[in-house]
Amino acid sequence: MPEVVIYTTAWCPYCVRAKSLLKSKGVTFQEISVDGKPALRAEMARKAGRTSVPQIWIGDRHVGGCDELHALERAAKLDAMLKG
Repeated sequence: MPEVVIYTTAWCPYCVRAKSLLKSKGVTFQEISVDGKPALRAEMARKAGRTSVPQIWIGDRHVGGCDELHALERAAKLDAMLKG
């Protein structure tokens, strides 16, 4: 199973929604909070090309944010990505 990494902030409803979907699938993930950490947020933005949270990676693939994660689920592609 590939490593799942999600950059978040504490009060972001989209972060909560993305984590909820991953948890419902039994996926363990590394959560990196960027609250009050401008260097971490800058690192995330550099890697993702976006400044919004959440930003999600499955293995080496940048999935995007919550909307993209849920779109993969609706297209029945998320499970295959999570299995590698």
